[in-house]
Amino acid sequence: MNKAFVKESDDTDDDLDVAQPDVPAGTKNYITPAGHQRLRDELLHLLDVERPDIVKLLSWAASNGDRSENGDYIYGKRRLREIDRRIRFLTKRLDLAEVVDSSKQENVDQVFFGAAVDYAGDDGESHTVTIVGVDEVDLDVGHVSWISPIARALLKAKIGDTVALHTPAGVQQIDILDVRYPRGS
Repeated sequence: MNKAFVKESDDTDDDLDVAQPDVPAGTKNYITPAGHQRLRDELLHLLDVERPDIVKLLSWAASNGDRSENGDYIYGKRRLREIDRRIRFLTKRLDLAEVVDSSKQENVDQVFFGAAVDYAGDDGESHTVTIVGVDEVDLDVGHVSWISPIARALLKAKIGDTVALHTPAGVQQIDILDVRYPRGS
């Protein structure tokens, strides 16, 4: 059957695009050792496990005959494109990665990449964030990107400093309560 009649395309970037965080132009892709290892493990899993399994499935599905109505074949091709896209993304990210081991930080009272920072806002409520790479962001556990507004406000500040955080609601003053550099981050 002609591709014009099937909802498929050979273009690898049109469907299933997932918004990925961008690293600012001209900067390095800073990442913690743990984050680098997670990306590397995911890449190896895709290359060694998932991709070969999908290729086997596709081979089996193609041997069943009419591919235009074969759900296993259509799903397999789509999944293979997803895997290949993720492999390309991870490969590029790992090639650009600059691993920063925060456990070797000497100036431990100042905020740099990898720091866990306790701070209090205008409302007096305390918060904790850890400054990590753009590929490691997880707001549920307080991991914020080093390019986020809160991280930019905190970077280079010291314990006891008050810094201005620019938010959509206006400028908020935040006080740095504590700075820690977690081991093995």
